[in-house]
Amino acid sequence: MTASAARPPRRRYALCGLSNRGVASFARPLMGVTGEGRDAALGYGTDPDDLSGSAELVAVLDADPARTAAFLDTVVPEGHAAVRGYGPDEMGRMIEETAPDAVIVATPDATHVDYILAALERGVDVLSEKPMTSTATDAARVLAAEQRSRGRVIVTHNLRYSARHLALKRLIAEGGIGRVTYATLEYHVDARHGSSYFLRWNRTRARSGGLSVHKSTHHLDLASWLVDSEPARVFAVGTRNHYGPDGPLRPRAGEEGTDPYSALSPDAAAEDGARVGLFGLPYELQYPRGRRFTPFDEEIDIEDTYVATVEFASRAALAYTIDFSSPWEGYRLSVTGTHGRVETVSGRDREGRPLPGSDALRHEPLFGDPRRIAIDAGRGGHDGSDTTMRRHLFGAGLADADRLDVAASSRQAAFAVAAGEAMWRSALSGRAEDVSALLGTAAAA
Repeated sequence: MTASAARPPRRRYALCGLSNRGVASFARPLMGVTGEGRDAALGYGTDPDDLSGSAELVAVLDADPARTAAFLDTVVPEGHAAVRGYGPDEMGRMIEETAPDAVIVATPDATHVDYILAALERGVDVLSEKPMTSTATDAARVLAAEQRSRGRVIVTHNLRYSARHLALKRLIAEGGIGRVTYATLEYHVDARHGSSYFLRWNRTRARSGGLSVHKSTHHLDLASWLVDSEPARVFAVGTRNHYGPDGPLRPRAGEEGTDPYSALSPDAAAEDGARVGLFGLPYELQYPRGRRFTPFDEEIDIEDTYVATVEFASRAALAYTIDFSSPWEGYRLSVTGTHGRVETVSGRDREGRPLPGSDALRHEPLFGDPRRIAIDAGRGGHDGSDTTMRRHLFGAGLADADRLDVAASSRQAAFAVAAGEAMWRSALSGRAEDVSALLGTAAAA
């Protein structure tokens, strides 16, 4: 038997959503296109993966026909096998005509549920970008649909895959700090990155669930995974301190041109009003030509600062903070247990230098000498996690993935969404919110 005859058939994928994330992190690697993305600061940097040996892209679907046409014309490499393009209402036809083994969902958050359900109804597996959905109600719908389907849902909670978090999880799993009692996570998004959320569709709760869902689900899932327990209750304070119509840096009438965020954002409109994403793909549908977006627009209705306490079913707890207009970007994460604690730091200062201590974990046993565990971050976006995640999910595997429960299931993703929703609901109500109650009967399944 020849080597080619022994090779298993490549798994076929269809991509819903030609977002920057969808193109840079999935479409290009699936087509064997590698190289530099435009903006490493937003996690779209070097994509060293060539996944075309084990997987192939057979179709793309997007709401913007001009963006789809540009993708097929300029991003699909010359001589590559045909990739077919479809409109937003052609999910059924796409699956019927191209027979994908799995659908990747990378559309705006509020639309994830429609594509996930459509794939599950047809027995097709789903690989969904995080958050899985923008509301707990929709997350419960996905869980119910998956119960009825041959298809299965995996969610790309990529923070689980960074070298530092895998090392941290291994240490905890091996009993290095005993039973986990609490964790702390202080997360800062710098003004450049943070303001971009308020210039895009993320700026309204209707489309994103707010940043406690769109962004914080990354961190809530990470904490749940490290603690190895589902979130049960959330109490949070959430405010809008920087952006929106009451933002303190909003230019007054007659002071146009004094917006300090305008020079920072990679998403600012060009002089002719056109909005262009990675790889020169247009954004005419989402950001119509001639409309000027600012981080102080009236439609902004989400919070930009959170302080929250999360209680897990195990009675462990998380103290969590996040803000979206910081002088630097990164985080400090510690996990404490009955036998010690472990801490990690990740990010860069405003001059772009790695934060002190970000190259290692610090493990402090309750009785014994502290030790330093070196971290060798890989290449690629999000501290190397994207590369490891893709290689695991698209065929190369990960040595101890099953033991560490690395791939995020639909249930785990649903609890992350519900905990994120509980954050903004608690901020509005002033009360602690029950996470399982937001998922209803799906939480007990």
